[in-house]
Amino acid sequence: MPKAVLDTTVLVSGFLKPVDGGAAHELLRLAQKEAFAQYISKSILDELAAALLRPGRNRRRYQYPDAAVAEFCRGLGRFASLVTDIPEVRIVRDPNDDMIVACALAAGADYIVTRDKDLLSLGRHRAVAMITPEAFLHLLRASG
Repeated sequence: MPKAVLDTTVLVSGFLKPVDGGAAHELLRLAQKEAFAQYISKSILDELAAALLRPGRNRRRYQYPDAAVAEFCRGLGRFASLVTDIPEVRIVRDPNDDMIVACALAAGADYIVTRDKDLLSLGRHRAVAMITPEAFLHLLRASG
């Protein structure tokens, strides 16, 4: 079974656009069905909550309650494995991207699923491949 870390941009997209056929939403649905092993860290959950609770464009456009964010984060904890003992890494210019890589390394993940251009430009770090949500969905469907 493939092991993956979904980065915060993918998780935010899955929360904001819970539409059948949307790549991020579909990946969250497949993680719940155990089509792949999803890993997450407390730092990723914290960044996710902060991004969704921050006043701004998303809050104005989608108008969701704080309770929905809390429930979404709790829900992730029900099917994603929480990774602890995260190493410190400095690979990408953005420390938030480094925490995604660190989580993947600690989990022994095969993939980081992201839309982040800095992460995607790495292509691979050690045994972890950087892949878009659409490419990861294709890979999951091809493997049955």
